[in-house]
Amino acid sequence: MSRGYPQQLLPKHYFWMVGVGWLFTLFCLFIAVTFSHASAAASVDNARLWRAPDHTRLVFDLSGPVEHKLFVLHNPARLVIDLEKAQLNTKLSDVDLEKTPIKLLRSAERNQTDLRIVLDLSEEVNPKSFLLKQSGDKSDRLVVDLFDQYKKVVKTVQQVIQSQAAKRDIIIAVDAGHGGEDPGALGPKINGKRLREKDVVLAISKNLVALINAQQGYRAELVRTGDYYIPLRKRRDIAREKRADLFISIHADAFTNPKARGASVFALSRKGATSETARFLAKQENKADLIGGVGDLNLQDKDEVLRGVLVDLSMTATLSSSLQVGSRVLQKIDNVAKLHKPHVEQAGFAVLKSPDVPSILVETGFISNPDEAKKLSSTYYRKILAKSIFSGVQEYFYRVPPAGSYVAWQKAGGKGAKTAVHVIARGDTLSGIAQRYNISLVQLRKANNISGSGIRVGQRLAIPSS
Repeated sequence: MSRGYPQQLLPKHYFWMVGVGWLFTLFCLFIAVTFSHASAAASVDNARLWRAPDHTRLVFDLSGPVEHKLFVLHNPARLVIDLEKAQLNTKLSDVDLEKTPIKLLRSAERNQTDLRIVLDLSEEVNPKSFLLKQSGDKSDRLVVDLFDQYKKVVKTVQQVIQSQAAKRDIIIAVDAGHGGEDPGALGPKINGKRLREKDVVLAISKNLVALINAQQGYRAELVRTGDYYIPLRKRRDIAREKRADLFISIHADAFTNPKARGASVFALSRKGATSETARFLAKQENKADLIGGVGDLNLQDKDEVLRGVLVDLSMTATLSSSLQVGSRVLQKIDNVAKLHKPHVEQAGFAVLKSPDVPSILVETGFISNPDEAKKLSSTYYRKILAKSIFSGVQEYFYRVPPAGSYVAWQKAGGKGAKTAVHVIARGDTLSGIAQRYNISLVQLRKANNISGSGIRVGQRLAIPSS
């Protein structure tokens, strides 16, 4: 029955009309679902590019996850990226391609639903791509790395022999944290510009490298030389490839409490963190690979990870050295900055997990603290921080210089050791220099024919053997 009428009294076409109505409703639902799926296609909302010494990284910001394929074409060299059910919502022409192997970025619709992006290249590259899921305030991203093709450099036997015969420099790898896609911690606006950790620590790192390279017997290597991201594990590997005697990672992090302040020095913890702040900072830093852009773990690494368990057994001596040099550096930083803790802290920082290179992480201050942020933005403050770090490093290596190094030879009173040179930096004093090299003030003055205490920045002093 309907509306109180017996079924036999309803018009004959009533049921036909009801059936047509249902069919129409289903059709509308089908159209709506189809339209919904079509409109749900992901969009490429932005494109950014960074140049590193050995590769170029291209990042596409996406409105959602996509399926993609990548393949290379030759003569001329091109890289093709196909994104399924995607559309372009930005101008690729706005991307700055200077100093990269990419000559032109262009795009076209494909199969009415897909997007094709073509990279016209000036040279052949080794490409790698991966997707990053949404993380924090970062959207889904497609990361395309274009690795340069280099010719292998082979040293002659004579070059190797000459290199081994020389009194070698102590090599220090200086790692500026974050970079590129990962800005690190963010501070307040200073002079109208937001203070970013990646910029602050690169400036401090460059100051530190300049100081180290000005000192005879030492050589510094920057791990990150510009604004691009390097995975945490690769940072350690770069230090090992350069045969570094010490790895220093420079940071300026943030904490949930804006009142948190003070510089810190960290070594690796093989168990737990030594404080709640240490645990928090290690967790934040170890997340950097998710932000900076590192693809899913490669199953090919499995054997290496297993080998790593055995290598871990040999880390005791390395960790001991890390704590010793960290303690020296912390003492020197105490002269120019407030300390967060009066001792070297320990936490599970991934970047410090090198089995054979002593490694420390220096938190130069809390960028989330307005007062410390203002200091960290100062060129002068960055320089004196760098100087204090190197001063601690020098003290450590003078006590335990690596075998075969110039510093070890100098300490042993080798022939010509009296010609060691110290370049005066801002804040240096004669008594401080004498103490650093374990010589008397009288010896230092006599070797340089100095009667008073006046010295000037840039002046070179001969350091007699102790």
